Amino acid sequence: MPKMKTHSGADKRFKKLKSGLIKYTRAGRRHLLTKKSAARKRCLRKSAYVDSCDIHHINPLLP
Repeated sequence: MPKMKTHSGADKRFKKLKSGLIKYTRAGRRHLLTKKSAARKRCLRKSAYVDSCDIHHINPLLP
């Protein structure tokens, strides 16, 4: 059986934690920031965790 390959796009976006959660950085903080409110940009600074219902979609991409 050949080795499983990691999906390079998912590898750049997600990080697996020892607890089994998957951490990611929020989208929308690269450009067009002048029209976004300060509160919205503050919330985008924080990283987030993938919901439990979506973890099974991402787990096969990050063996």
